[in-house]
Amino acid sequence: MSGLSVEVSENGHTSLPDASYAYDETEDFAKLDHKPRLLSLENRQRSLDERSLSEFSHISPNLTSQTENISRLADHLENMFATSRRSGFNTPRSGLSTPRSYAAGFEPHPIVGEAWEALRRSLVYFRGQPVGTIAALDNSEEKLNYDQVFVRDFVPSALAFLMNGEPEIVKNFLLKTLRLQSWEKKIDRFQLGEGVMPASFKVFHDPVRNHETLIADFGESAIGRVAPVDSGFWWIILLRAYTKSTGDSTLAEMPECQKGMRLILSLCLSEGFDTFPTLLCADGCSMIDRRMGVYGYPIEIQTLFFMALRSAQVLLKHDDEGKEFIERIVKRLHALSYHMRAYYWLDFKQLNDIYRYKTEEYSHTAVNKFNVMPDSLPEWVFDFMPNRGGYFIGNVGPANMDVRWFCLGNCIAILSSLATSEQSTAIMDLIEERWEELVGEMPVKVCYPAIESHEWRIVTGCDPKNTRWSYHNGGSWPVLLWLLTAACIKTGRPQIARRAIALAESRLLKDNWPEYYDGKLGRYIGKQARKFQTWSIAGYLVAKMMLEDPSHLGMVALEEDKQMKPVLKRSVSWTI
Repeated sequence: MSGLSVEVSENGHTSLPDASYAYDETEDFAKLDHKPRLLSLENRQRSLDERSLSEFSHISPNLTSQTENISRLADHLENMFATSRRSGFNTPRSGLSTPRSYAAGFEPHPIVGEAWEALRRSLVYFRGQPVGTIAALDNSEEKLNYDQVFVRDFVPSALAFLMNGEPEIVKNFLLKTLRLQSWEKKIDRFQLGEGVMPASFKVFHDPVRNHETLIADFGESAIGRVAPVDSGFWWIILLRAYTKSTGDSTLAEMPECQKGMRLILSLCLSEGFDTFPTLLCADGCSMIDRRMGVYGYPIEIQTLFFMALRSAQVLLKHDDEGKEFIERIVKRLHALSYHMRAYYWLDFKQLNDIYRYKTEEYSHTAVNKFNVMPDSLPEWVFDFMPNRGGYFIGNVGPANMDVRWFCLGNCIAILSSLATSEQSTAIMDLIEERWEELVGEMPVKVCYPAIESHEWRIVTGCDPKNTRWSYHNGGSWPVLLWLLTAACIKTGRPQIARRAIALAESRLLKDNWPEYYDGKLGRYIGKQARKFQTWSIAGYLVAKMMLEDPSHLGMVALEEDKQMKPVLKRSVSWTI
């Protein structure tokens, strides 16, 4: 976790020498407090049912007819998800420990009610309104910044509330973080970009004045003093999820939200010296927020970047300013999809080709475009790579090919349709083929494999928290369960998700919802893991609700853009 404790006076100027940022919301968004046009339960369910067919129409890449595909999907969902009409909007609301539909004869897993109660205990209120959930409710450990609302951490909580028909919490969060974005952000006399979203915020209560203020973190108090690149992307993705779930477009159409999106896009679409369409990033700017050798062009940031661009493309208004950004988005998406599908993809054929690369090639005819030394390929990858399957590797740059597996990046590649249908299928094939390595006894490995010994000392700086098979270094994170489940549903492989969820249900509650697990198989509660970690709780609930009602997938999944030419199949050479 990363955090910043910064306070700002009501006029927007910093009042403390450490440049902390606070938000005193005097106006409290009075002019922005539009009520969403929520659909009735019956109409909303029907809308989701209709939407699910269109959004799952490409679920099987081997079908030649889209009509046949939809028909097959309808049969598949009818058979595999018989409970789908009983979920989503009938999950427990505030004050209920058991969904109303379950009381009618369908029994949920015993830990569902416990999970909802724990999630509600984590809610944070600002001036009487819920505005997010804290990172963890573990009173046995020093709080550090786990008592704050993190943008990335709140996403699974937000999805759970949206699926449960409680959009106001999500709306409040989106508006509060949007207002925080507008503050001047100075760290050590250096001003951050105007569009930077906070990593987190907390509510400060002044008992003397009986007054509440939001205090934001933009990176100054973070372990490595790195601003979050992913917060802005998650914010746009969540805004689309809110719009998709509620059918209410007025929030996204507000001038303030439109400006917030444009500010984020201005940062990541700016022109510079880079020759790649990928986004150059520092170590520690994403979920892996400590030094782990993911600087440069890490897969997580590139896939989130891609998904945020596609979400913004839908949400931006077609006025003069919006059209300009949409044009820039379209150009970047074409370049980014080509680059990622061509240079980040690895399967058995690609690995064999790289193994035979020549080096020191010059000019546009070069095959080894990044001058990667074949001897730099680690030995483990040759045994890890199955004949059937493939994945997007962790990083690509000059003489750098990080072939580690990263779960979040690969799942987002599937959900955003950055991965082609063939590549999505191959990723799921890999997970099945390498189940013990990537899932083990607790879903899911954040990355594989762990780095250790001399390499660990160099790459992590001897980080005692990121020792082998722990935390970010090959640890198992239950929050990733919702991403895995969504990817499984989108690719027509729900049985994989059910198997993973069953593993999680066997331990999560009795272990008090840990942040992460340690060991090659994820058998041990993490040595420094917080208990009652909110996104572990929410990730489980979201995974469970999506399996029961696959139409929820529409919030977090995008159809393939037919105008984006796939160009390369997953087993072709890098030669252009």
